[in-house]
Amino acid sequence: MSRIFKKNDPKVIKAWTFYDWANSVYNLIISTAIFPIFYEGVTSIKDKDGNMISDTVSFFGRDFVNTELYTYVYSASFLVVVILIPILSGIADYSGTKKLFMKIFCYIGAAGCASLYFFDIDNFEFSMLSIFMASIGFWGSIVFYNSFLLEIADKDQHDKISAKGFSLGYIGSVLLLVTILILNATGVMLVKDGVPFILVAIWWVGFAQYTYYYLPDKSYYPKREKQYNIIWYGYREIRKVWKELKEHARVKWFLASYFTYNMGVQTVMLVAVLFASKEIKWVADGEWWQTKQTGLIVSIILIQLIAVGGAYVMSKWSKKYGNLKTLMVAAVIWIICTIIAYTITLPQEFYLTAVLVGFVMGGTQSLSRSTYSKMLPPTEDSASYFSFFDVMEKVGLIFGPLMFGVLEGVFGNMRMSILMLMVFFIFGFLLLIKTRSVEKKSEVQIA
Repeated sequence: MSRIFKKNDPKVIKAWTFYDWANSVYNLIISTAIFPIFYEGVTSIKDKDGNMISDTVSFFGRDFVNTELYTYVYSASFLVVVILIPILSGIADYSGTKKLFMKIFCYIGAAGCASLYFFDIDNFEFSMLSIFMASIGFWGSIVFYNSFLLEIADKDQHDKISAKGFSLGYIGSVLLLVTILILNATGVMLVKDGVPFILVAIWWVGFAQYTYYYLPDKSYYPKREKQYNIIWYGYREIRKVWKELKEHARVKWFLASYFTYNMGVQTVMLVAVLFASKEIKWVADGEWWQTKQTGLIVSIILIQLIAVGGAYVMSKWSKKYGNLKTLMVAAVIWIICTIIAYTITLPQEFYLTAVLVGFVMGGTQSLSRSTYSKMLPPTEDSASYFSFFDVMEKVGLIFGPLMFGVLEGVFGNMRMSILMLMVFFIFGFLLLIKTRSVEKKSEVQIA
């Protein structure tokens, strides 16, 4: 029996934001915290003092630096998402089945997380497939999740709702992370045994059911004309969106800026732990904050908790100064973060950098999503417009981690790759300035 759906329903909005609570455990535990540390440990050979002997892995007969290969696999997963999402989002808009596709990708991602339990260096190619599946599932579900924002609430609420979603995600993911760390410390459940990855899958699928219960099963938009080639309908919709955006200059320039600076944001989230693991001078015997494993986990929790406040602070700034000005400030802070990261070597310096990254990370993500939704013209094709948004994002994510890995392979460390991220943020800032100037000319201010 279908539930009665109405726009701006507090229960529906709460359920939508709760999907951030459900899926963010993947982002923190699998792509940011526990698994990267686990991966770096099982794919490296070190002496008894923790000094690196070898960080090379063999993948289909070819040798790679372990972290270099890690970024390549993620880039490949984003490529698959770029190819699939236009097809599926077009079908979703046509048939009103956004929630169905959101569920399918959620379950694919959770299955990928659970299968990391079997991660084995002796079956390395198969093990990397688990990372590949988990990434596709997470990012694929996000496309359909984001597209519901236009459907469930009016645009004047989008900043607040988006910030609430990201904040719930940070809180929920930290809660599970801390639980895993306590269980690991007490010996109840060891990270090295892979059980935490099954917990991530259970958490993601379990809490997502609350979201699925309240979100509408069918789009409320009127039925489309019959399509005889529905497989390519999504690509036609993407082309249609591209043509329509030519008439909306500020949306076009904002997408260009988002494409650029988000390459940096998402790459930072993907490689921050790996960077700190290799480039920071941790000590084997010292205070707890100087040791690698404890220090990395503490800095990650610090980033997540500060990101909650950052999302709300930047949401308030956007009300006072406007979305674009706030994002320009965020881009400047990101530039400062990369300059600092290039120079640091000590644990305490990394902690300070983590505080700054945490503050700007939450606000940048939540505000980017809501800014785009508020800029869009009235449309019945919300999934197609967000598909275009996500395709641009994923194209950027193909190149961001890929270039990061290539530069690491060439120079033998990650510091030159950090300079590349700084370039992304500089160009993103300049494109935001252009977006702002176009907005002034049109005399339309994003509230």
